[in-house]
Amino acid sequence: MIQKIPFFQHDLGKLELDAIAEVIAGPILTTGDTVARFESEFASYLGCKHALGVTSCTGAMHMALLALGVGSGDEVITTPMTFIATATAIMEAGAKPVFVDVELDTGNIDASKIEAAITERTRAILPVHLYGHMCDMKAIKTIADRNRLYIVEDCAHCVEGERDGVKPGQLSDAACFSFYATKNLTCGEGGALVTNRDDLIEKLRLLRLHGMTKMAVDRHREGYKHWDMVLLGWKYNMDNIQAAMLLPQMKRINDNSTRRQILAKYYEEQLSELQNVKLFAVRENTQHARHLFPILVDAGIRDRVVESLNNMGIETVVNYRAIHLLSYFVNEYGYTENSFPIAEKIGCSVLSLPFYPAMPMEYAHQVVNAIKQLT
Repeated sequence: MIQKIPFFQHDLGKLELDAIAEVIAGPILTTGDTVARFESEFASYLGCKHALGVTSCTGAMHMALLALGVGSGDEVITTPMTFIATATAIMEAGAKPVFVDVELDTGNIDASKIEAAITERTRAILPVHLYGHMCDMKAIKTIADRNRLYIVEDCAHCVEGERDGVKPGQLSDAACFSFYATKNLTCGEGGALVTNRDDLIEKLRLLRLHGMTKMAVDRHREGYKHWDMVLLGWKYNMDNIQAAMLLPQMKRINDNSTRRQILAKYYEEQLSELQNVKLFAVRENTQHARHLFPILVDAGIRDRVVESLNNMGIETVVNYRAIHLLSYFVNEYGYTENSFPIAEKIGCSVLSLPFYPAMPMEYAHQVVNAIKQLT
């Protein structure tokens, strides 16, 4: 009998509880000094000038596009091999997502296919660093500069990543992160945005909270003063409780990353020997953030393998089916099968194995043995 193995398990504990207690003992639960402290540490970690704590990566992408002036009638080039929020954030900004097929061996957007998708309506490129493996940002930056396009990165999977000496946020107008329950940094929900643009951060701060010129913490410090609403903003501000949960994790982010790399190496060594299992590539000069550990099996058995693993107590999910074939995108944009064949091939074959820093190696042994048995 195989022991129940969770897909993900957080490592939050006393340090996070103490940090939350400190916030609760203070006067400001919403956006305040704790958020500002997290923003400073997060920006420093990524080597970017500015960070903004928000409620989700979706909100961060939406705000970034709005701040860049992307809206009705515009197009944003992105990938169909992603979570739906990448595309819905574009639509929420009033623009149209234009999909480009992906690389077979990484699942990332194929930079060589981007320029063929550019039209007179294209305003931005929104690459996704799938599973924690960075896209070719130098190639994407060259394309964007040549065509006078913005870049907004979806880094929901990729805090710790690096490629060709470049980290998330360093070559784009803005990079957006998720702190959802299963992410490498988590506060249950939440996200962040980083940018090196001074002009953009000021607009983003307004967009984060209704377009207001004063926050509650400002009024607490300064006493009541009349505030103004200078543009139409949203309710995307991170609160101090979320930031308090994140700050202790920043101190162990490198240690957790090391543990993820060790676990990934074991999976790779064991599963690369299997004829019916394929692994995603890692490009040279790349540090994989290792958010997920996906494998590829034959499309004809993928769903059976997922079901069997779950029945054995090994929690397994699919990240992701190609989103252009989901009902909304089919009905809204008329996509059909073979629109993006490589993304579809991956989406029909991929599954994600249990993977988290504190996962006992014995669990990994059991997962590997089950995969060997089922494939």
